[in-house]
Amino acid sequence: MWKRLKRRGRHAEGGGTRTRRFVRALPALMILGGLVFDLLTPPTFTAVPLFVAAPLIAAPFFSLSRTICTGAASMLAVVALRLYSGTLPEVVPLIELLTLATVSVLAVVINGVVRRGNEQLASARVIAETAMRAVLPKPSDRIGGLHVAARYEAAQADEFVGGDLFAVTDTPQGVRLVVGDVRGKGLDAVESVAVIIGAFREAAEQERSLEGVAQRLERALAREGTRRGGLDAVEGFITAVLAEIPSGGSRVRIVNRGHPEPILLHPDGALEVLGPTVPALPLGMDLGVWPDRADEWDLPAGTTLLLYTDGLSEARDADGVFYDPAARLRGRIFPGPEELLSALTDDVRLYTGGETTDDMALLAVVRPAEGQPDRRRTVTIVGLEEM
Repeated sequence: MWKRLKRRGRHAEGGGTRTRRFVRALPALMILGGLVFDLLTPPTFTAVPLFVAAPLIAAPFFSLSRTICTGAASMLAVVALRLYSGTLPEVVPLIELLTLATVSVLAVVINGVVRRGNEQLASARVIAETAMRAVLPKPSDRIGGLHVAARYEAAQADEFVGGDLFAVTDTPQGVRLVVGDVRGKGLDAVESVAVIIGAFREAAEQERSLEGVAQRLERALAREGTRRGGLDAVEGFITAVLAEIPSGGSRVRIVNRGHPEPILLHPDGALEVLGPTVPALPLGMDLGVWPDRADEWDLPAGTTLLLYTDGLSEARDADGVFYDPAARLRGRIFPGPEELLSALTDDVRLYTGGETTDDMALLAVVRPAEGQPDRRRTVTIVGLEEM
């Protein structure tokens, strides 16, 4: 299966490359085809539509200079053909050249509009990326004695605005972390992410219990929904999982609010899916009083805690089968959290053929073994093997 997925990924990538090459060659092919058509057909037939199409095709894909050159090449081709046939001084060839000149000017205008649009889009992407990094900064790779790695993977290439979130902070109660997924997309979702991240950092420092942190997030989300009014006041919600690892402890406490279940990976390749004892509703779904309850699990030295959003577990292959992270990771061993996330994202990309439909946030935390060295530079990455 793993080899089949690799072939599928290479095939998709190769198909995209061939398409780009064909588009780049198309204006030249149109001019060449027009020359052949005009030479092989009676004088009553004309290849001018092919010459006209060449600069219009070049305009949105080529640079300004190449667009101008394409228009000039089309006009030169017509001049050469009419000189060959001895009809250049006639009215019809002059009208053809006037038409080509007009279309070439129009192609230059289209090229300018497209270039300005691309520049504005690039600027918007830079602004969005900057805003997202400010709202969702990448945590340090060492926090409270734990090895940490985080990853945000957008569903669309070059897209940075989304509603998935993660945060890790060292507190007097130990390292506390959250991974969540906001309902909706776009700037409204990013605003909710900012509210939750800010509330989490404050509550994580002040609240004695993890349940108290969850309730603070609940209240912050309720205030935000009331401020916005309308639909968000009654339907705004966030699935989230909060975890707490006491300093020097060997246990992890987790509060799960309607979120995909975390996975605990052991050094020998075994894993556990950390499902809640009592399922709970997402944050902000006010359907009654639901007291939070934290579950506890052992966190032996060398184990990795993996938290993720449903962009991972709801990724699908070509047959519509959901990606199962527990099944894909069972029996695999990784030298560190960063290598785990890299292998995981690569595996999802191959599994889906590069066509994911939802963003995903990943957070991996490792409790290092006693005296364990930093192996990130000395160990070859171990990927997900053939299944």
